[in-house]
Amino acid sequence: MQRVTVTLDEELLNAVDELMRTHGYQNRSEAIRDLTRSGLKQVKEQAVPEVPCMGALVYVYDHAARDLSRRLTRHSHDHHDLTLSTLHVHIDQDSCLEVALLKGQGQELKRFADEVTSSRSVRHGQLVLIPDA
Repeated sequence: MQRVTVTLDEELLNAVDELMRTHGYQNRSEAIRDLTRSGLKQVKEQAVPEVPCMGALVYVYDHAARDLSRRLTRHSHDHHDLTLSTLHVHIDQDSCLEVALLKGQGQELKRFADEVTSSRSVRHGQLVLIPDA
């Protein structure tokens, strides 16, 4: 192993110390190593591969927003070749959660997800891609 020096502001260091307490790390180095591994994995996963992928698009939206449900349904039908299955859950009076299981080229799935999650009144959205290869 190599020793490196990292400068962290107090707020970030407090967050690392809290992580240590809640997850039982013996020292800051162990916590920072795990955070670094996790961050590198996330960056790698965010790089959209140009290969066939499976994907899960999870998003929450305001079902009362004017025409949003209709537009999301139309969008899914327009890309029916990418969608394997969907799950629709009523969270509360105003919000719905949908999970769309997808299959296709990574870039196509990312484009589809971006179009859905950037729609007005879609509050949260995340795509998880898993390369088939």
